[in-house]
Amino acid sequence: MTSIPIGVVTVSDRASAGIYEDRGGPAIIAELQRILTTPWRAESRVIADERPLIAYTLTDLSDRLHCPLIVTTGGTGPALRDVTPEATEDVCEKMMPGFGELMRSVSLQSVPTAILSRQTAGIRGNSLIINLPGKPTAIAECLAAVFPAIPYCIDLIGGPYLETDPAVCRAFRPAAKS
Repeated sequence: MTSIPIGVVTVSDRASAGIYEDRGGPAIIAELQRILTTPWRAESRVIADERPLIAYTLTDLSDRLHCPLIVTTGGTGPALRDVTPEATEDVCEKMMPGFGELMRSVSLQSVPTAILSRQTAGIRGNSLIINLPGKPTAIAECLAAVFPAIPYCIDLIGGPYLETDPAVCRAFRPAAKS
């Protein structure tokens, strides 16, 4: 069975310049390894906080590499260089605001500054793009919150069938009609 490509994008000026160790991308990969039982492989990128570059990277992962899921980390705050949500909106045909709403709601239980986060999600063709915060603990928390809906969303947009480990994450799919 061939593995499914999943885009993992760290958006960070410092990490892309080698000044700072990328901890966000590896945290996403570790969580996906825990959650998914379907064979998959990470298509990892570490890029600067540049809106055109983020948009290009998301488009490349979606259109050329056919990643049904693209998960970003970083660039979701209120700082001037934080433009990941804007780049995501630039390339998506449909925005999925419920993902960001749920992630902020869950994060607010841990930290009051979660209201400053602008995570979002959207659909480009057969790809679901999700923006996560930058901290590894927040990445795990947010992925755990939204992942039950991800496989069914990918089903609905014509992507491959993703299976999860039910002991870690029970994916929701409607009961089959007989």
